[in-house]
Amino acid sequence: MASRISLPVQTLTIALSFLLLFHSVHCFNLFGIRPVDFKKGDDLKVKVKGLTSTKTQLPVSYYSLPFCRPEKIEDDAENLGEILLGDRSENSPYVAKMLEHQLCNIVCRIELDGKGAEELKEKIEDEYMVHMILDNLPLVHPIRIFEHDSPLAFQLGFHMGLKGYYPEEQAKYFIYNHLLFTIKYYHDIQSNSTRIVGFEVKPFSIKHEYNGKWKERNTRLSTCDPIRKIVVMNSDGPQMVEEGKEIIFTYDIEFQESDVDWPSRWDAYLATRDDQMHWFSILNGLESILVISGILAVIVWRIYHDIFNFNDLETQDRAQKVTGWKLIHGDVFRPPCNSDLLCVHVGTGVQILGMILGTMLLAILGLLSPCSRGDLITTMLLLWIFMSLCAGYVSARLYKMFNGTDWKKIAFKTAVTFPSVIYVIFTVLNSLLRAQKSSVVVPSWAMFVLLLLWIGISAPLVFVGSYVGFKKETIEKPAKTNSLHRQIPRQSWYMNPISIVLIGGILPFSTVVVELSFSLTATWLNQFYWFFGFHLLVFIILTVTCAEISIMLCYLQLCREDYRWWWRSYITSGSVAVYLFLYSISYFSKSLEITKLISVLLYIGYMLVASYAFFVLTGTIGFFACFWFTRVIYSSVKFD
Repeated sequence: MASRISLPVQTLTIALSFLLLFHSVHCFNLFGIRPVDFKKGDDLKVKVKGLTSTKTQLPVSYYSLPFCRPEKIEDDAENLGEILLGDRSENSPYVAKMLEHQLCNIVCRIELDGKGAEELKEKIEDEYMVHMILDNLPLVHPIRIFEHDSPLAFQLGFHMGLKGYYPEEQAKYFIYNHLLFTIKYYHDIQSNSTRIVGFEVKPFSIKHEYNGKWKERNTRLSTCDPIRKIVVMNSDGPQMVEEGKEIIFTYDIEFQESDVDWPSRWDAYLATRDDQMHWFSILNGLESILVISGILAVIVWRIYHDIFNFNDLETQDRAQKVTGWKLIHGDVFRPPCNSDLLCVHVGTGVQILGMILGTMLLAILGLLSPCSRGDLITTMLLLWIFMSLCAGYVSARLYKMFNGTDWKKIAFKTAVTFPSVIYVIFTVLNSLLRAQKSSVVVPSWAMFVLLLLWIGISAPLVFVGSYVGFKKETIEKPAKTNSLHRQIPRQSWYMNPISIVLIGGILPFSTVVVELSFSLTATWLNQFYWFFGFHLLVFIILTVTCAEISIMLCYLQLCREDYRWWWRSYITSGSVAVYLFLYSISYFSKSLEITKLISVLLYIGYMLVASYAFFVLTGTIGFFACFWFTRVIYSSVKFD
């Protein structure tokens, strides 16, 4: 009766949570961004996305600094993922019209006070970069990394200024106050449509000069004049940042026709010169699989002959031939200590696995666009919520196999354990960002929406999955469990749990280290990376490697009459996360230039979350591989 009464309440809660979700995700488009056709003279909306720094990892709002402002600042409609990432966009004072070239447009004139000058100097010192978008294309600065003939690389955004060093003088700071925008377009003759396929910038620093007094609308600059065809070509006379100085912001706009059509406009942004590294990583993983598969083939051949010879013996002879892994058949399926915690983590691992595979599949099929990382996060969040059913189902089935009787208890633990850890860490990190007045702070209402999604949708789905899983027949054990525990022989030093666990994580980690490096670079150095095809291949290799190494070490453990394989199988493959975290620390010291304590804490916090999730994922893979392996070998032996 109680469950019947609570059903309408749960349904109402789910409905309200869905309304809150879609209220904040109303612009979410799972199938990417639709092309926009422009005609000559159409208004083009250049938007600002804020400023980021690889040194501080603390994004700030564009209008928190003394820059030119439009008459009214308007935030764009955002989805929940963009809000969680702090990936917000606002309108800008830069005005453009389709196919209309503009020269030396004056945006505004600003007189710096002491506070504004210090803020600009601080941001230039920390190498902050300005980010803008046009038609959902990010603004890029074309640069050559090597020699003059090398192909262009695209730097996301542009530095807001530079620092100059002079002998026997203090360093001086200069700001890029003139922008040359290049808008590339593709004209389709058949449909007579014009679409934007590129958005580039060349920044310059120039101390603008003018005659007479400043007039907002009628002032003509002597350093940049469209009538006399005076254009800014270099930064020979840079604009210094100093208290009391005036800064005049200007921009040019030019249009270039391109032969790149709209569906291919992201190819240049996502082009990489490191394809060989990706394939090297994949070949390295395949070699690891071949090596482990060869060892497993020997193990399988040996097990097959053991089982075949053992089953052919008479009943009396079998008792004398029971040795090694066959000797512990009465204990091998004994429930482990802290079995509830194991059930919770295995169920959560299935949930993470479903979320990752679903996201990769949608990205590979082109249903997610690289122009919005917010869509990616929103998709992952939705898949996580609906995969709660699987988490509850798997944890309840294991719980029942371990002789559990209260399915509501295991459902509650599954719904709370992992999400609560992540939510608490995320709240602490968000508080640190709020203290630094960063632009990526998640607002309180968004945190409340996350809480509602967790309590109102995810948790009820876990309970539904647990209820269904617990109603299923108990998973049958291939061998009966003895009433008394068998004494475990003293193990060799190399079979020490710590040694086995650390050994088990090295090989799987080696298969993902290259892709991990690219992912960390994309995350912390503001670079593009959207190669989910490589990610999927490497993930498959990781899955196979974790499964095989777990089976191999599990077999060695059983041969030495140690039946405590449940947690060992989980932690063995889960130890990949330890190497992931250690590698992230190494990456931090070698590739990043973070110096502020708050930024260090943010980096460690986010990497701890990623490592914990990776531990749960890979641990679940290893657990199921060993669970399948033990069931197969022990169900094939005839025990009396």
